[in-house]
Amino acid sequence: MTQALSTAGVSVPAVGEAAPDFELANQFGEPVRLSSFRGQNVVLVFYPFAFSGICTGELCEIRDNLSVFEDLGATVLGISVDSKFSLRAYAEKEGYGFDLLADFWPHGAVAEAYGVFDPESGMARRGSFIIDALGTIRYVVVNPRGQARELSEYRKVLAGLEQA
Repeated sequence: MTQALSTAGVSVPAVGEAAPDFELANQFGEPVRLSSFRGQNVVLVFYPFAFSGICTGELCEIRDNLSVFEDLGATVLGISVDSKFSLRAYAEKEGYGFDLLADFWPHGAVAEAYGVFDPESGMARRGSFIIDALGTIRYVVVNPRGQARELSEYRKVLAGLEQA
């Protein structure tokens, strides 16, 4: 279910570790701080770029199943290295009802803190982190380029947290 990973010599935070805190602007330019979500579960979904094929497919699947996350007490935060302006256009075009966060400047700093920044391509890798109500990482997956993540994994992990 979880993968202990090292990507390009950068360590990915492991299950059981405290999630690195951050503050990024959402698609409306509003600041969003991870620690402000204490008391609820958070699903961080790092994706390479707005408007790209696999990313759009994954985020549209989350959009279409957002009630699953909400019913399990989880907030979804999508994160890419795109600007807030690109993310706003992307969210409007696709009808996303969750925040898309701009890890634009310093470029990829949050993705780097989570070990999913690819400096050669300048993008975030396809990584997901489920963080519990106390701010502890409970699930980590980083998929290879071109491979989408499974929505069913999010559901399974979140259902387990709800019962905990």
